[in-house]
Parts: sequence; structure tokens; C-alpha cells
Amino acid sequence: MATRTDKCQWCGVNLLLPLQLQANSVRCPNCQYIIQLQHSPDLYFHSEGNGYLNGASNNCNGMGFPAYRNCWKQDFEPSWLNGYLRYMQSYQMPMQVLPPTFHGRKRAVLCGVSYKGHPKSLKGSVNDVLCMKYFLVERMGFPNSSVIVLTEEEKDPFRVPTKHNIQRALHWLVQGCQSGDSLVFHYSGHGSRVRDHDGDEIDGYDESLCPVDYETEGKILDDEINATIVRPLPRGATLHAIIDTCFSGTFLDLPFMCRMNREGYYRWVDHSIPYAAYKGTRGGLAISISACDDDQNSGDTTVFTGTATGALTYSFIQTVEREPRLTYGRLLSTMRNSISKAQNGFLNFTNSLQEPQLSSSEQFDIYSKAIIL
Repeated sequence: MATRTDKCQWCGVNLLLPLQLQANSVRCPNCQYIIQLQHSPDLYFHSEGNGYLNGASNNCNGMGFPAYRNCWKQDFEPSWLNGYLRYMQSYQMPMQVLPPTFHGRKRAVLCGVSYKGHPKSLKGSVNDVLCMKYFLVERMGFPNSSVIVLTEEEKDPFRVPTKHNIQRALHWLVQGCQSGDSLVFHYSGHGSRVRDHDGDEIDGYDESLCPVDYETEGKILDDEINATIVRPLPRGATLHAIIDTCFSGTFLDLPFMCRMNREGYYRWVDHSIPYAAYKGTRGGLAISISACDDDQNSGDTTVFTGTATGALTYSFIQTVEREPRLTYGRLLSTMRNSISKAQNGFLNFTNSLQEPQLSSSEQFDIYSKAIIL
């Protein structure tokens, strides 16, 4: 049987594929990447001869987003595709790209928004997610193929942090989640407060995430984030959200907020509101580690490395790397001390109070429970 070689766009492994396509989908044996074709396989053959349409060479995204005819790059189109492409251009029939069905036990969505060209653009957001990806893959054992990065630096339009792309990535994060899975959502960008209209906020405000297109498409409220990645979390699964933005104390709308004083004493505060929508999980553990309280600001700084980074992202990675079997209490107090010292010692740091916060779907002893990513 005639074959050809190609490379999986998701994990990069070389594939040996049949020249004639006789199925409606192609699966990578390494990462289980699937391209599900919504048309008859006959459409993928040129009338002058048979040829294999390699879906992986499409500008696909691996997150369930539709990929269209205009995603193809003309420079790489073999001659036998001409008939097919003319046909597809006429009908604009979409191909459904499905995420890997096998993620291992760990997966992550890392979103950094810099707002290029905006008066309030950020310099450290992209650095934050690249550092977080390195940390998760090289230090925490996350498979590279199970980490999705959304930044404005990405060439793939489906990896740009628009509202739609972020929403789809969050759905991907929890899709098929099972007991034993470890999920991470990291966000570095602008956040804001929006007047609450459904009565589920103690302070009367929803917290929100600002996608790159928030001025035209709108923001993503904490209510939606909670419904998407918190409530579906099954028993035995764990979600960590590292939120490096302003007004982020209750960013995931979790039921319990940990209040710690400067001496390290703490208490859990129940943020549940009677008759409001349930904000917990289906038995899993959801934890949010955020840059500051709901009424505080956070910012980029060059204090730590000489390059713009988010104070929370940097202090989180450094603390977890340096201390094995780190507890949540130790993490929170160490990050607060690190950021406080930086604020007191340098004038180019934000001059407003910034205290990292911890919230959770359940109460626990923060000085005995170790962080496991």
C-alpha cells in the first residue's frame, strides 16, 4: 500500500499515513489527535488521481474549533488538492477538529493578554504564560501536548485570546475530566468589576476577565467561568486557577474565601448566598490563587528579573519550585512577603496594596495540605 509521511500538528510526532483515505477521521497514535471530517471521504480525492488530504497540515487548533477553507496556506498545497479546494471554497463546508481524547492525568490552559496597541497594554502577560508553561511541562510533568497557550503572539488565529477562543479553551479544559486529573487555568491580563445583576455576590460586583476583543465582544464574568470549569469538576479531580489580574480575589466565584492576617492566622469565610446558584463542584476540589483582593490592583513589574512579569506569577513559580511539599498556607504567606518586600523597596512597582488571595470549593487546613499539581 502506498504511504506518505507527515507530522502531527498537536504533538509533533512523525506519522506514516496511507495515500488513499478510506475513513472519516484520522487519529495520531501518540496523542490521539483526531480530525473528524463532516463530509464524504470521496470529497478528498482529486478527479485526476487519488491523494491523501492530511488534516493535520490544516491550520487546526486542537480545541474543537471549526477550521475553514481559508485557513489553508497556498504555498503548501500540492497540485492534487486543487480540485478539492475549489469545491470546498464554493461550499465553505467546515471540518470539525476534535481535541485529543487522551490527555494523561494533567492538562492546562494558559492565557496571556497584552492588548497590543491599547493605551493600557501590558508588557508581562506573554512572559507570564511562557514561564508558566515551562514550569508545568519541565518541572511538574505536564505533557506538552496537553497545554494550550493563548497569546497575541500565536500565529494560529484560534490561539489568540479572543472571548470566543478563551471560552472554547475553558470547555476543552474540563472535557472528559475524570477522577485523578489535575487541571490548571492560568490567566495574566486585565480584570475588572461589573455590577452584579443576579444577587450572588456579597459585595454587589462580579469579577471579570478582559479578552483581547473585550471592547467589541464583551468580558467573561466570574459566573460563566465558575459554570464552565468549576461546577463540572468530578470527585477526585483537582483544578488550580492562578489568576494574575486586578480585582481577582473571588475570580472563580468559589464558596469559601481564606482570610489570613499578617501574622499568618487564617479563617475560612463562607461566600455562599442563600437561594443563589450553587457555585461548588460535583465533588472535585477547585482552588483559586489570585493576585489580589477584589478591591485591589495588581501589576507588571521588572523588580524580580529585570523583565516585565506579573508579581503573582513570578512569586508562585519561584515558591513552588524552591519548597518541596509546600503547603497552601506557606505558599500564601511566602508570596505575600515577597511582593510586599518588592513594593517597599522599589518605586517602579504598583504603589497600591497587593495581597495574594486563596479561595476554594471546600475548607481545609492550609498549613497541612500540600500543593500537588
